[in-house]
Amino acid sequence: MAFPEDFLWGGAIAANQSEGAWNVGGKGLSVADVATYKPDADVKDYKTHVGISLEAIEKAEQEPDSPYYPKRRGIDFYHRYKEDIALFAEMGFKVLRVSIAWSRIFPNGDETEPNEEGIRFYQNLFEELGKNNIEPLVTLSHYEMPLSLATRFNGWTDRRVMDCFVRFSTVCFERFKNYVKLWLTFNEVDSIIRHPFTTAGIIPELCEEKGLLQCCYQALHHQFMASAIAVKRCHEIIPGSRIGCMLTKLTTYPRTCMPEDVLVTLKKNLDNYFYADVMVWGEYPAMMLKYFEKNGIEIPMQSGDEEVLKHGCVDFVSFSYYMTMTESVDENAERTPGNTVLGVKNPYLESSEWGWQIDPVGLRISLTELYDRYRKPLFIVENGIGNRDVLEADKKIHDPYRIEYFRKHFMEMEKAIDDGVELMGYASWAPIDIISASTNQISKRYGFIYVDADDMGNGSYDRYRKDSFYWYKKVIETNGRSLEDEKM
Repeated sequence: MAFPEDFLWGGAIAANQSEGAWNVGGKGLSVADVATYKPDADVKDYKTHVGISLEAIEKAEQEPDSPYYPKRRGIDFYHRYKEDIALFAEMGFKVLRVSIAWSRIFPNGDETEPNEEGIRFYQNLFEELGKNNIEPLVTLSHYEMPLSLATRFNGWTDRRVMDCFVRFSTVCFERFKNYVKLWLTFNEVDSIIRHPFTTAGIIPELCEEKGLLQCCYQALHHQFMASAIAVKRCHEIIPGSRIGCMLTKLTTYPRTCMPEDVLVTLKKNLDNYFYADVMVWGEYPAMMLKYFEKNGIEIPMQSGDEEVLKHGCVDFVSFSYYMTMTESVDENAERTPGNTVLGVKNPYLESSEWGWQIDPVGLRISLTELYDRYRKPLFIVENGIGNRDVLEADKKIHDPYRIEYFRKHFMEMEKAIDDGVELMGYASWAPIDIISASTNQISKRYGFIYVDADDMGNGSYDRYRKDSFYWYKKVIETNGRSLEDEKM
């Protein structure tokens, strides 16, 4: 088997989708706390689900008890983390990716001193992981910035937010340095164009003068800067630490071999790489600078910014991978959604109920492309499939579709490693059912562990092991050798 002996098998969750306790322990409102569940909207209509307005924010602030804000309740990981970590340990996890809710540490985002009750929660969480021999991989910003920074500054468009984040990240490094050696700065940093409010607290109405695209790239520059500073601080404060970037890997194939289809696909893939390019190499690609010039986009550089970027390059590249898509210049080509993006449907692939096309070989292609481009260690920090699971009368959940999905993807990972790709580890999204990032549902279930709750928050919230729980446990226990047994 190709999996190295120190391979980090595990899973990944985010604070805003799992913790709940949105108004407990001094936590402030985050952008996730105003995200609404829209039961009448098509699950494939992501723009409707992630849309936001000042009116919607004000309404959310006035409705503290509404069941239509699912991320406020999550799966109550805040109170049940010990139970959940025990289940992860039973599966044999080597790593658990979590995030720190910025507004649990700094409720409004710009305080000078952290909220000690928030600090204690994460310290207790990391201690519990340590007791169970699970290494934390911590994301500093995972779609949960303080709402106050969004409404007062229009999020990351204002350079002052960069300073707030640096203060937050520095506190995290100082207070958790004895527990955490693996860090990520921004989750899916490229998603700022797809959902600006979720990613960067950008409210479209406040961008009317400059234009939304200008606001997005302006905010992105501030995030690049904040990441570079955080990388340097992390290395200084935590000896032996490693800190990475995180990209949505949106591998795209030409719909046909027509040169025009190949060209438009190339441009789409290069755009996807751009975000990691800056964080790995510490500079903007020349072609992106040309794109900005041609489209009247001004990057708000200050003296010394280029040097900061150059000296804050990440140690490894992590990414999410769920699906691939194709691209074409044919305006009539059928399009299908996937991870908040639209692409031309690939007739050779199956699709989930939510339209995401299933492509295990695409993971091998993605690993090969990323490693060839960056020549840095890779880490798959999100991968999985959302399905509607059924809790049977005997409290069992049979999910052979999930087992088949992971089996095929793991085998392609093995092939990529055998090809020479340096892969640090794998964290499934998500090892336990949580609230969907895009549609705010829990019925779109990813976990090996079932949470007894529905989309309106009804249920016992008891946890149940799915068939895939025992399957993944065996994969980890054998470091992937059980996959070979299944082929026989």
